[in-house]
Formats: sequence, structure tokens, C-alpha cells
Amino acid sequence: MSDILRTSGLTKRFRAAPVLSHLNLAVPEGSVYALVGPNGAGKTTCIKILMNLLRSSSGYAEVLGHDSRHLSPQDFAQIGYVSENQELPEWMTIEYFLGYLKPFYPTWDDARAAELLRQFDLPPARKLKELSRGMKMKAALASSLAYRPRLMVLDEPFTGLDPLVRDELIESLLDTAEEATIFISSHDLAEIETFASHIGYLDHGALKFSEEMAALTGRFREIEITLASPAAIPRPWPTVWLPPETSAAVVRFVDTEFNQERTVAEIRRLWTGVEDISVSPMPLRAIFVALAKTGRRAA
Repeated sequence: MSDILRTSGLTKRFRAAPVLSHLNLAVPEGSVYALVGPNGAGKTTCIKILMNLLRSSSGYAEVLGHDSRHLSPQDFAQIGYVSENQELPEWMTIEYFLGYLKPFYPTWDDARAAELLRQFDLPPARKLKELSRGMKMKAALASSLAYRPRLMVLDEPFTGLDPLVRDELIESLLDTAEEATIFISSHDLAEIETFASHIGYLDHGALKFSEEMAALTGRFREIEITLASPAAIPRPWPTVWLPPETSAAVVRFVDTEFNQERTVAEIRRLWTGVEDISVSPMPLRAIFVALAKTGRRAA
């Protein structure tokens, strides 16, 4: 499987402040790739560089096999882009807006556009300025999906949307996933977990990991150890275990490279008087919170 998006050593500074630091990212074609991370991690900056809306300070970004700084009209005709803060020509009606865009996209599908209007319950004669935020996001997404892009790039598309609108957008994205690669940044981790095939975690401009979702959720476990009596935290602490929390004779931590046999053996090596070991799978949100807390402590 080839990579539809790729960065190498991508770095961006605003004056002296680093926003991205030597980012090496690869998004496989045909994947639904979610880029997550705390506010200010650099997700939007990364997307804007990929879309040639910002220039990097150094490094390289590639989209559809081409340098992102030199994407052609033919390249952009294969890319759908929807942003949280996307500006729309609000004086246009939805119907006029779609008609205006059609000549720019050789693969525009009138039947698909009509289907999306029905699916999203978008009134063609309504002006964009008269739409709610959720309806504007639907209109923006419909205008991108109507030409069946090879790549969909979405920057925080679910922010501030009610659950029904969010579900409708996700449903349309799942339909699109059969024919397009989807690259999405989002804080809506519970929803992301239901449909993303790959995930990357960005923190302070650095990519901490990038892997398949199944591999990520398979290696993270929350561990709780009950001891016969209070005991000191061993030093050195295993590097693949996140910093622990203690309460009386209970120790809790997250193992980022869980293996049942290896983890249990390590626990029994480090502590005597282990009465119970509890192992719990972690949803994506819990993994995100644990990593974010660790990142703050290290900052």
C-alpha cells in the first residue's frame, strides 16, 4: 500500500516558537487516518502545510505523490478539504454554491450532489448565511464529496456539532471511505475510535506514535496492583510504563507495551506481597488522557 500523504523532517516555527518539530508522517492510501493530540499540538498547522496554505520552515511534505508546495489544479481536483473555520460565500444559495464549484472538478457527479442534499436535508434555495453551524458543515462536506475525491482532509469537522449532525457526517464519511483516503484531525475521540483505521498522536509538534488503531488499543492497558502492605515505587521505573499513581497499598499505571506474561512477570519481580493484579483495556479517550497528563508532567 502506497502513502498518499507523507512528511519528512517537517518543521514549522512562528518567529522563535516551534509548532512542528521534524515531523515524519506517512498516511497509507485507502486508510482512515486520525491525527489527534492536545490543543496547540500542531495538527492544524500540519494540515495547512499539506494543503499549501502555509509554508514550512524546513522539511518536506508530499500529497498525492507531489510536493505540497507545487500542487496543481489537477491535484486539488482530487482533494476534498473541510475545516472547522472554513469560510463559505455566504451570499450564495446552496444550489448556486454547488453549481459554482462544478466546473472546477472534472469528476463532479450531479447525481451524487443531489443525493447528498437529500441525505443532509439541505434546502437548495437557502442562502449559506442563513444556515446553522451544523448545516454549514454539511454544505461544506457535500461540496467536497460531490466530485468523489481521492483524498478527504478534514480539520476538526465535528467541533460544536450536536450528536445527530455528527452522526450524519460520520455516516457520509464511512460511505466515502470505500473510494477515498480520509485524513482527519479531531478531538471527538469516542467517535474517531469507531471508524479510524490508523491513528497518529501529536504532542508539542512531535509525532509520538503512528500506527493501526487495532495495534494501539492492543498494546495499552491500565494496570492496578494490590499489595499486602504499602511499598515504595521501584527505581528505575520501566520505560514502557507511564508514571504511577499510588493510594495506600494500591499502585495504578498504564503499560504502553502490554504483554500478559511479560507484564505480570515484571510486576512480581519489582514487588513482593502482590495480592492482586487487575488488567483493563483502554478506550482511545483514556489513552489520550493518560498520554496528555504524562506530556504535561514532562513539559
